[in-house]
Amino acid sequence: MQNFNHLITTRPHEVRQVLISDLHLSPEEPALVQAFLALLDDCLALPALKRLFILGDWFEVWLGDDVYLSLSVDERQTHWLTPLIVKLKALRVDGCEILVMHGNRDFLLDQPFCNLFGGELIYEPYTLNVGQKNYRLEHGDALCTDDKKYQFFRKIMRNRLTQWYLLNKSLEKRLAIADKMRQKSQRNNANKATHIMDVNADAVSTVMADSDALLHGHTHRPDIHQTANDKIRYVLGDWRLLDKETRQPKVSAVIGAVIDDEQSNDSFSSNDAEFGLFEFKALV
Repeated sequence: MQNFNHLITTRPHEVRQVLISDLHLSPEEPALVQAFLALLDDCLALPALKRLFILGDWFEVWLGDDVYLSLSVDERQTHWLTPLIVKLKALRVDGCEILVMHGNRDFLLDQPFCNLFGGELIYEPYTLNVGQKNYRLEHGDALCTDDKKYQFFRKIMRNRLTQWYLLNKSLEKRLAIADKMRQKSQRNNANKATHIMDVNADAVSTVMADSDALLHGHTHRPDIHQTANDKIRYVLGDWRLLDKETRQPKVSAVIGAVIDDEQSNDSFSSNDAEFGLFEFKALV
């Protein structure tokens, strides 16, 4: 697996698209927030970058767009989300599309928040053309079909009526519900076999029937898998804080990038385009 910073210093004009997942940002983990800001600085330095994909679990928890949109101008000045919005908006003004997908942690994220920085909410499955191949993009939790309890929970939470019900609760009640759900999830996961929380091979084979490759996150197990029918499944990694006890801790993540050595900045899927996984590291 190559280093993303190597691409920035040696092949900046060839990076067309960047794909990330499972950042789990929150005010309780400022190092992850700083690492994301560092990635955005890197993206702003890439002259040919045209798309940034965030494939779910951008935030550790998202209780509704109104949590930020209802803030006063003064309150926004000091809010931890504001620097992210400012940098994302600069990236969008620079000509880079920002495409955001729901994860299992931030399924209440909606278009009004994305409008703050010119982003677009996209839905799974999303098809990305790379060269002559079509890649199926999704968060990945729907593929963990061995976890029957979670799939039932997911079906309920993704229901529009359930989301309407939650968003009409007060923020205090939403916080209490989210905390209770998180504690229950941690207890359940502690007792689950490891394979149950990974994707199911049959589910993968089914969704890849009409795709050349599959790209997802969610499992926090970055890797490149060859499937039974000679197709490729790429797994993005979660953002992890390393060496947290040292003077200068760092954040590491496995991200995706589409590289194209053609000169046209508008090329998304030329014959020479290729996809790869890269390690991103940021000192925080």
